[in-house]
Amino acid sequence: MKLDFVKLQGLGNDFIFIDDFSNEITLSKKQVAFLCDRHFGIGADGVILVRPSKHAECAAYMHYINSDGTLAQMCGNGVRCFAKFLVDRGFVQSSAGHFVADTLSGPHPISFNVDDNDRLTDATVDMGHPILDPQEVPVDASVNAHTSEGIGYVKELPIDSPFGTFAFTCVSMGNPHAVCFLDSLDSLPSDLFTDQRIRSIATFDVNRVGSFFESHHLFPEKTNVEFVTVNDPTGISMRVFERGCGETLACGTGTCATNVALALTGRSGRCNDIHLRGGVLHIEWDTNDHVMMTGAAREVYEGSIVL
Repeated sequence: MKLDFVKLQGLGNDFIFIDDFSNEITLSKKQVAFLCDRHFGIGADGVILVRPSKHAECAAYMHYINSDGTLAQMCGNGVRCFAKFLVDRGFVQSSAGHFVADTLSGPHPISFNVDDNDRLTDATVDMGHPILDPQEVPVDASVNAHTSEGIGYVKELPIDSPFGTFAFTCVSMGNPHAVCFLDSLDSLPSDLFTDQRIRSIATFDVNRVGSFFESHHLFPEKTNVEFVTVNDPTGISMRVFERGCGETLACGTGTCATNVALALTGRSGRCNDIHLRGGVLHIEWDTNDHVMMTGAAREVYEGSIVL
């Protein structure tokens, strides 16, 4: 089978896009793993099949598959790249300025800007409201805090590990997230840093620690794991271990969940620029309880491959 594809990236979180408006393409886990392999395949964090939507108000449906072949409900960086794919290829008129994208987590309104050549430069995605109920996140833990509106959630739940105890605030943005604030890097074991002379979020061993918590029994559907510092010289910095992928350069839903956790724990307000390894995302948790994410999307190249 020959596949035409486009590779796009949002802050270094990269995806293989395939036009499947015919709704005829089925990829096995082995084929997805091959496509995403950075040595023998194209190389990506996931594959996105662009399919027709069952909802009349939606321009298209984003079928997102992680690099390990599992389905994901939503991907923030992926949906901005989805917008660029649709706008740049004329499936959405560049003059429209907005449309609705369909995802496994439901429809998401998107507004966008274009350059002088009518190519999308950046997009703002309505990521919906955060889900805090532990059963819906899901996390097997009891409510231990409440928002000002009386909504119960799991705040800074301590979980033991071979590396010590880490505390997680649990939020779903259509997919599960466990947000850990690294408030005291000096208190962590030195062997958790790739450069033991420099204790910073940049040298923290995210893959080692994140892989343990991703599959912890308290997370029945596994979880994305975010590690965050608030007083970093650049501001708020985040690194992420994505469920089914490992560490990626950016995670849109993870950044949204982090912004919510920042506000819930009183570490910051509801509107922040959050620095990731691949760049900066602007996140606002608005007064209507929706989380708005703004960031860039870029095309890398297009080509074809035989499976």
